Amino acid sequence: MLHRNLIAGEWVSGHASANINPSNTNEVIGEYAHASAEDTKQAIAAAKASLASWSRSPILERHAMLKKTGDEIIARKEELGRLLAREEGKTLPEAIGEVTRAGQIFDFFAGEVLRLSGEMLPSVRPNIGVEITREPVGVVGIITPWNFPIAIPAWKIAPALAYGNTIVLKPADLVPGSAWALVDILHRAGAPAGVVNLVMGRGSIVGQTLLDSPDVNAITFTGSVGTGKRVALASVEHNRKFQLEMGGKNPFVVLDDADLSVAIEAAANSSFFSTGQRCTASSRLIVTEGIHDRFVSALSERLEGLVVDDALKAGTHIGPVVDASQLKQDADYIDIGRNEGAKLAFGGTRLERETPGFYLQPALFTEATNQMRIAREEIFGPVAAVIRVKDYDEALAVANDTTFGLSSGIATTSLKHATHFKRNSEAGMVMVNLPTAGVDFHVPFGGRKGSSYGSREQGRYAAEFYTTVKTAYTLA
Repeated sequence: MLHRNLIAGEWVSGHASANINPSNTNEVIGEYAHASAEDTKQAIAAAKASLASWSRSPILERHAMLKKTGDEIIARKEELGRLLAREEGKTLPEAIGEVTRAGQIFDFFAGEVLRLSGEMLPSVRPNIGVEITREPVGVVGIITPWNFPIAIPAWKIAPALAYGNTIVLKPADLVPGSAWALVDILHRAGAPAGVVNLVMGRGSIVGQTLLDSPDVNAITFTGSVGTGKRVALASVEHNRKFQLEMGGKNPFVVLDDADLSVAIEAAANSSFFSTGQRCTASSRLIVTEGIHDRFVSALSERLEGLVVDDALKAGTHIGPVVDASQLKQDADYIDIGRNEGAKLAFGGTRLERETPGFYLQPALFTEATNQMRIAREEIFGPVAAVIRVKDYDEALAVANDTTFGLSSGIATTSLKHATHFKRNSEAGMVMVNLPTAGVDFHVPFGGRKGSSYGSREQGRYAAEFYTTVKTAYTLA
């Protein structure tokens, strides 16, 4: 089946490519059309043309569309979860969980439509009233990554539409299936022509056309640091609003007083689940010397028990890497770690399974330092390095010694250290005795330093990006 792009309410064909299952490279999930530069320009024009009517649409119309979308996503979570697991490679339970989250996001923002509010203030001048309101920012370009192919589009699309914007979505070329299914649901849920547009294809064509257009009023991007910088430069050129969520090199600190079982589960989940392909994953495990050897031994034992196999198989803990390119990147960093002098304490080998796929055994390095490339650069795979430190003060210093600042975690039973870490960790999100990956849909998401730029995503904080503030004065 050919899955086409949605432009101005019509499904539009184009040159197509195959969507391949990383758990079984012999399986083609479907054919997905590529949009041309001209297709993308037409989608932008359609979004611009529909903006006036949608931005002033009755709130019950917006509420109903978003609620209907969320309800269908939840009703189809097993089906959509299988699609997601087949195209991205995360395990079926993880995929169903991601789909569920997408549905919850739409349900949340359906409620936010009914809670739109402003302020009325007295002026410092007599007989004058002041109204402060939020209005849509306009046409929003949405560029999403491959690692969360339905949740990230959902947490960008839902608030954009809730606050009265129109959108042009460019999903990752590697995993178009989940985004296509989401847009199809929105289309059938009653999105007016031009309000929701889908343009699949190459970033060099589709993404660049979005960046070059003066009619795109805002761009929200999640992806690599390099591409994020290009988005920023192009957006400054057009004086447009932009929001960037990029990389992470997240620390997980384990102190001597930690509950070892809690620390192991949090570290294993943070570093290796979802094949380590999360911007919030912990690839730096910073462990104080009193618990270091026990931690490494217990974590290696935990990794030995994890099953790496087909994402759809019952009992699989870790699915395949997403594609051959990512697999090579992971293998290259494993070689880099060895050459830098770190010890490969566990795993790191390519695995063969019943079906041909991109399977990699989780890799755990020890004897690493925070100056090694494996501790500085985002690998985006099931590769983590243990860094031995003397005490809490050194652990905090090492944790903060990074150009990134998305997520951080600590395992400790000390209220003093937990409180201090929450206050002094240079990250946008801090976890105590929990995995660094895994956040709620109704609270803000985002980081600091090189990880993020702009206002936070999700929850009520999403209004900061998807709206602009107007102040109006009236003489009584």
